Amino acid sequence: MGLVKRIIQHLEVTHEPNLTVTEQLITNLDLLPVEPENRTWRGYNYVAFWVADMFNINMWMIVSSMIQLGMSWWQAWICVWLGYGIATPFLVLNARPGAIFHVTFPIVNRTSFGMFGSLWCVFNRAAMACIWYGVQASIGGSCMLVMLRAIWPSINSLPNSMPESSGTNTRDFLCFFLFWLISLPIIWFPVHKVRHFFIVMPILMPVAAITFLIWCIVKAHGIGPIVHQPSRLHGSELGWAMVVSAMSCISNKVTLVTNAPDFASRARTPSAALYPQLFALPLTSSLVCLIGILVSSSSQAIYGTAIWSPIELLGNFLDDNPSGATRFGVWFISASFMIAQVTTNISANSVSAGCDLTALFPRFINIRRGGYIAAIVGLSMCPWNILKNSNEFTSYLSSYSVFLSSIAGVMVTEYYIIRKGHYNVKDLYDTRKSSWYWYTYGFNFRAYAAYLAGILINAVGFAGATGRVVPLAATRIYELSFFTGFGVSALVYWTLNRVFPVVGAADTFEEIDVSGYEDSKADGSRDVDTKDEASESASERYQPRY
Repeated sequence: MGLVKRIIQHLEVTHEPNLTVTEQLITNLDLLPVEPENRTWRGYNYVAFWVADMFNINMWMIVSSMIQLGMSWWQAWICVWLGYGIATPFLVLNARPGAIFHVTFPIVNRTSFGMFGSLWCVFNRAAMACIWYGVQASIGGSCMLVMLRAIWPSINSLPNSMPESSGTNTRDFLCFFLFWLISLPIIWFPVHKVRHFFIVMPILMPVAAITFLIWCIVKAHGIGPIVHQPSRLHGSELGWAMVVSAMSCISNKVTLVTNAPDFASRARTPSAALYPQLFALPLTSSLVCLIGILVSSSSQAIYGTAIWSPIELLGNFLDDNPSGATRFGVWFISASFMIAQVTTNISANSVSAGCDLTALFPRFINIRRGGYIAAIVGLSMCPWNILKNSNEFTSYLSSYSVFLSSIAGVMVTEYYIIRKGHYNVKDLYDTRKSSWYWYTYGFNFRAYAAYLAGILINAVGFAGATGRVVPLAATRIYELSFFTGFGVSALVYWTLNRVFPVVGAADTFEEIDVSGYEDSKADGSRDVDTKDEASESASERYQPRY
């Protein structure tokens, strides 16, 4: 037993001394409010963050399905503006508690779902982050392949030694593994320092993208036929196609809407996480998609068919007996896209998975370890097999947006309508019955009822998306799944809180920590007696409203 105990102690992460077993299940240093010296993200860091997140292959190609539906390029571009323009306010709303109280998504989620009820929501987000890590790494592997081909053309004919059952070959797996490997050192850096890695992106990616655009226009002797192509859709058919396309943009960002507090918790000031994100997200997404449209239009003039994947197009440039200048250009642009995929994986997946897994296993996992676990899962899941059937993968992502939008609806309603900005930070780490967030044995039935209602309204439409025959109305509801999931869950949660009031419900909006956590931390008085006194005074001050 002595050996086992020593092994367990060695595996444990650093934590405060003298914690009880229960306390070790709900907290570690990465789950506590971010220390003032680590609140280092300024406004320009959030701008760089979104440039890093948006300049990736998926974003470049997102308008391809819209134009293939029959829309003109400018109609598809409007859908991008609408989709990301609508998603951004929801993201900023959900990020606010993180920016004010400097806590991550799993802790913010405790305020609405309860101390232990939050674990299911956190698990959902962690699963998505791990899956997306593998998918983005697989796409990054294709960038690595083109980059290496530009240097060593012979790698394209590398002999295959892998069985057909693997779903890949030696060349592609080597490139995937190299990309996966170079991503690992970035995970080591803590969140407040990883911001430095994003700073290069607002310079590198616009230069690479504009260079690529000019190169394609010159090569095609114009911008190609897609920009002159009229819409094949009219009337209600066009209207619903634009709605579906805008919703696909929203679904593409619903994961980051849900866990927006993760990065907002590192904000130097609350405004740093507000205005820069409010403008950077829609502007960057629209710029990336516009360049993608123009490059793909030029590719149709060059090759006779539109090539939406920039990596595939760069690979075609290498097939034409390229000159040294062409090979250098392809190397620079593909290397830029590869770096963009690394930053996307860190910003959207690695940190998110780290924060979530920390909350699931706080005794043994911190954000750094969680990031490496996400990388291992991403490698083990063989993501290239998922990407082989993009339609099934798209349906899967759409279904998950229903789950996450219902979670976000509850969280936003809790903060802005029920408790109106009032937090009891000390109670976020307290499992006693007097805690604001203990609810019923650690679970808030109001939140779960609302969450299930937001899912159920989309259930029939989701069945239709998998190929079953369902009423048209159900399909339309599902096509608006973000709004229906978010709206229904918010409405049900508000209603249940009116019927069954909670401790801490407020009449006026004021963003305040009633427990005085920051003050007690500054005084070095985080002992149990002080905590008890603060919790009692908070409970006396904020009783349920009937």
